Amino acid sequence: MGDLFGDGLDRAVQKAFTRPVPKSAGAQMRYLVKQLKGTKAVARMLRISQRTVERYVKDQIKKPRPELAARLEDEVKKRWQPQIRARAREKAANTDGLVIDTRARLGYTAPVGTTDQDRIRHLTVALPPRHAARLFEAREQGAGEERLREIAAEALKETYFQDGGRRAGSLEEVRFTDIEHLEFGL
Repeated sequence: MGDLFGDGLDRAVQKAFTRPVPKSAGAQMRYLVKQLKGTKAVARMLRISQRTVERYVKDQIKKPRPELAARLEDEVKKRWQPQIRARAREKAANTDGLVIDTRARLGYTAPVGTTDQDRIRHLTVALPPRHAARLFEAREQGAGEERLREIAAEALKETYFQDGGRRAGSLEEVRFTDIEHLEFGL
């Protein structure tokens, strides 16, 4: 399944970029060499030889293997426009919040006599800034997929199921499983 929540948060922030990420392997490699201040560090990070990095920088090699191309693109996107990325996270955490669009099995634990049956639901919910802040903070601290899922489930419980405290006050826990689709938006 991969890193569904973490990657989703990263993709949402990447939509705020003001300039396109370098496309060619040479341009991406030159960017990383500049960021990491040398070919040796880039070679170690990408698990290739320093000479190979130098050849990409000089455009002697133009087409990387698919797995190297994917690693290269991921590393560039992680470092691309850090101030824009920080501003987008800050804005989501303080004023705008975050939109979660998901199709997943959602259910909840509630008192006896209520229908707490899990079922597939498609939800698009605007999460308040405090929930966006919790998600981004957990992501930056290296929280795992399970922790990010718990935070998102708590946010959906409060925002969608309890409608900010106006209903379902006795709801105890929301289960968020069998995710078919998950996307975040700023």
